Amino acid sequence: MNKLIDRYAVVFVAVAATLWASDAYFRNPLVQHLSPTQIVVAEDALVTLFLLPVLIRSRGELRNLGRRGWLAVGIIAAGAQALATILFTASFSIAAQHGLFAETFVLQQTQPLIAIALAWIVLRERRRPWFWPAAAVGIAAVYMVLFADHPLSPVSALKNGRLEVGLLALGAAALWASGTVLGRFALGSISFWSMTSLRFTLALPVLVVIVLVQSGLGGFGHYRLSDFLPNLLVIAIVPGLLALLLYYRALSKTPASLATIAEMAYPVAATLIASAPYPWGFNQPLYPLQLLGTALLLGVIVFLNWTRERAPVVLVRPLSVAEG
Repeated sequence: MNKLIDRYAVVFVAVAATLWASDAYFRNPLVQHLSPTQIVVAEDALVTLFLLPVLIRSRGELRNLGRRGWLAVGIIAAGAQALATILFTASFSIAAQHGLFAETFVLQQTQPLIAIALAWIVLRERRRPWFWPAAAVGIAAVYMVLFADHPLSPVSALKNGRLEVGLLALGAAALWASGTVLGRFALGSISFWSMTSLRFTLALPVLVVIVLVQSGLGGFGHYRLSDFLPNLLVIAIVPGLLALLLYYRALSKTPASLATIAEMAYPVAATLIASAPYPWGFNQPLYPLQLLGTALLLGVIVFLNWTRERAPVVLVRPLSVAEG
């Protein structure tokens, strides 16, 4: 399995991103009485509970992080894991009040561009000439999927856009992009097991504080037993624990600038899931342009995996070694 992931690392990043979208069905019943932050903090707490023994057993390797490594992990936990979701949700909520959904979605798609720039600055990644047209096709493919019904809606939304909607969406994109690049940086010092554990564990107190600021202690009084079985438990295990373990394992063998293109499988998968019939989806119409965009993105991901240069060596320690 390790050899398979190493060989198709870019593809497995896309598989992990697709798993992130699988929470749509299980999240829908929760949003009726829980805020996005309350959902995220419960998911984070469950994953932390699962991974805390792993983190304790592998604590010896955390000494390898150093000051810069801890800073990177801290930014990932507080930014990509906690604040980015809140910023995106806030942008979407304000956009909904003014009918400007496209503004949020199109500005959030700046994420791969920000990640590529950060990978160039932080990781000194340099791409071969064929990467740039492939990345452009990938971004265009996602645009086709997201805006198949009204291809020019982003133009209208941006012309009549609201500043706060755009700033919140850009903030979320920047934090998620930094999570990709800094995750690749931290994986040079620790295993993907430790990276996943630290992301959830360090984000938990941040999320708890956010819930307290937003709703006080009463913010933790809205949960029901039926929320945890099966909805929150499935969200924690599949798009949370399993997806992030696979993501960081594949990212350890993937340059960040390639990984950020593969991560665009997430909005594509979310759109396709929404088009599935109830109860698996939301019966949204599926357009031929969306199928074309999906095929193009898959082609770009396979092409980037096939042509990728050998990534800088990152030591991926198995759990048994990390325990020692």
